[in-house]
Amino acid sequence: MGLKNDAWIHRMAREYKMIEPFVENQVREGVISYGLSSYGYDIRVTDEFKIFTNVHSAIVDPKHFNPNSFVDFKGEVCVIPPNSFVLARTVEYFRIPRNVLTMCIGKSTYARCGLIVNVTPFEPEWEGYVTLEISNTTPLPARIYANEGIAQVIFFEADEVCEVSYADRKGKYQAQQSIVLPRI
Repeated sequence: MGLKNDAWIHRMAREYKMIEPFVENQVREGVISYGLSSYGYDIRVTDEFKIFTNVHSAIVDPKHFNPNSFVDFKGEVCVIPPNSFVLARTVEYFRIPRNVLTMCIGKSTYARCGLIVNVTPFEPEWEGYVTLEISNTTPLPARIYANEGIAQVIFFEADEVCEVSYADRKGKYQAQQSIVLPRI
């Protein structure tokens, strides 16, 4: 399995629509960078967020998740409460080839502010908009910006295709179009 560079990512985005919309260069001026980088692709979040709240004193349970634990918010700047988190979705839609696995890691600009992005790998033949969890680990409110970079996706191409892909397993988060809460 090998790490893939910008030329490979560009070709896959163009020929196979692996990333849509695809920004061919890294956009940096006046924003937190996004677009194609040397060995990855910096993704953005839309202006739609689900902000975690404990107004209802709910227990966080992935098997029985209470959707009332979130407040919907739409705007260019989202403020994450102290020691809390938000869910967001990417601007970009992904179609991962059968012989590719990705890792997604937070950008250093946000990490240096105590904001952590948590995303699971994009498995072979998974497709959809990515639901991101952005945690504010600080005791202060923190801002994140819509339509700017939030995390970087790194692509690994396998020497052989997998026997069973995410699509073959009919994964529960396949082709998601919006921010998707935990499913069981």
